[in-house]
Amino acid sequence: MTTLEFSYSLHKMSKSLKPFALKLTRDMDDANDLMQDTIVKAFTNKDKFTDGTNLKAWLYTIMKNTFITNYQRMIRRGTFVDTTDNLHYINSGDSLIENGAYGDFAMEDIQSAIAKLDDVYKTPFMMHFRGFKYHEIADKLCIPIGTVKNRIHIARKILKEELNVYKNKN
Repeated sequence: MTTLEFSYSLHKMSKSLKPFALKLTRDMDDANDLMQDTIVKAFTNKDKFTDGTNLKAWLYTIMKNTFITNYQRMIRRGTFVDTTDNLHYINSGDSLIENGAYGDFAMEDIQSAIAKLDDVYKTPFMMHFRGFKYHEIADKLCIPIGTVKNRIHIARKILKEELNVYKNKN
């Protein structure tokens, strides 16, 4: 296969590689980078491609291996070696360990805010929270489904206002 034919085949196959790249990376920019890396590697290694074999499978393999290599490189970059006598390997990523106190305070505030709701709003809201469907709530409470949706909406709105202190917290 000539360089021109190979280049044309690569260009034709690149459209089918895009969804796979997006599936691997889950990010459009990273998928575009992976696509570019794959095409560059394929072109630089075109002499390793055997004419008459499946080009698409070859490109998918290059893409998968490139993704794995990049992922492993990223993980290694976040790992450092402790040079003390223990010689532990420690991941120093963005992981954060919390003691749970913040979550306990938040949960108390949420439960308090729910307890303050009028029963008219609290009952359908809690039923929906527990997994009941709108029509099941309407049947149990003997009210129209539109009323159920409205009351749940109002309950959420009240809770959102009541708990706005947590709006930008993670």
